[in-house]
Amino acid sequence: MRSPRRCSRNGCPRQAVATLTYVYNESTAVVGPLAAFAEPHTYDLCEPHARNLTAPRGWDVVRHEGEFEPPPPTTDDLVALAEAVREAARPAPPRPPSDDNHQTPQPHQQGRRGHLRVIPPNH
Repeated sequence: MRSPRRCSRNGCPRQAVATLTYVYNESTAVVGPLAAFAEPHTYDLCEPHARNLTAPRGWDVVRHEGEFEPPPPTTDDLVALAEAVREAARPAPPRPPSDDNHQTPQPHQQGRRGHLRVIPPNH
């Protein structure tokens, strides 16, 4: 699962709940709900930074009326979580009986786990 987007302000560890966009030709800073995707030239802000943003002299600030809420999990996040739970719940495959007197070395296996691949080390 992806980690939540963080506030763009230096040193701020909080989760982003708003997006700041500058409209340069109108000298306006727009603070609205968190955009679905991070875009170039926009800034993700946490609640305190979104509420307390000030603009340069001569600029207007247009701010979202209402509460800023963290975004709900995306379908991708929910699918990844469901696949991880299914994978963890799968029983381990039965092991073949081993012969204690004669053990043959097992070759490295290449497998697939969800969206990840296991790649054997080079020998």
